[in-house]
Amino acid sequence: MKNLSNLIALLVGVAMLVSMSLFTVDQRQAALVFQLGDIVDTKTKPGLYFKIPLIQNVRNFDTRIMTLDPVDPERFITSEKKNVLVDYFVKWRITNVRTFYVSFGGDEARAINRLAQTVNDGLRAEFGKRTVHDVVSGERDDVMDALRKSANTDAKRFGVEVLDVRIKRVDLPAEVSESVYRRMEAERKRVANELRSTGAAEAEKIKAEADREREVILAEAYRDAQRIKGQGDGKAAAIYAKAYGKHAEFYAFYRSMESYKASFKDKQDVMVLQPNSAFFRYMNAPKGGK
Repeated sequence: MKNLSNLIALLVGVAMLVSMSLFTVDQRQAALVFQLGDIVDTKTKPGLYFKIPLIQNVRNFDTRIMTLDPVDPERFITSEKKNVLVDYFVKWRITNVRTFYVSFGGDEARAINRLAQTVNDGLRAEFGKRTVHDVVSGERDDVMDALRKSANTDAKRFGVEVLDVRIKRVDLPAEVSESVYRRMEAERKRVANELRSTGAAEAEKIKAEADREREVILAEAYRDAQRIKGQGDGKAAAIYAKAYGKHAEFYAFYRSMESYKASFKDKQDVMVLQPNSAFFRYMNAPKGGK
């Protein structure tokens, strides 16, 4: 029984020794192997590795993409000497775990503070060269691209890569927002009034042009109508004259019949004439004789 106990104790000791000699590196991590406080090896590929127990120890670091997102917006001054509040975030990751550990002692909080300071200095420099309009809409992409490049250049010295810098929002401080909004409102009203005036002038111009065209069209139509009417009257007169010249007595008879028809259209019509009046010429004698 004593030998069995010793064997079990030996097996347990061997198992503990083996477990202390093995360590794993996840695909999302990189590991540093320390020996008596000094870095002796770096493991960047996932897998199972060995170490000397009690003499060597291992520390893992997350190499996934991380986000730096300040809680409060930062205040910067533009080239117009106006304050703006900028809300941004940074995407970064550890690329050289050994350099990262030497630079920050493996403290991620120190790395974030340094990265925030770098981006803050870059934003201050970029905003100082631009106006409010440029940073709000005109050149925001240029600002973000320049920030990413400058921040990444500085971060590489510490084993960190800056993947992206994004400006989420650019606002004016509360103390100047009201005055800016009033000025913007006045400017928009001025533009609106100018557009209304221009529109009214164009409307009057179009209306005057339409009235002129209308008068021209009516005048031309009246001229053409009078010409056509005159031509018709001329043709009618020529026809009447020709007919009258061909048979004067029939023409006189026809005109008298038309007069009788027009005069006695209504039974209540009354005419006071002498019986021997020329009007009754064809009533007294069908051939118009006296």
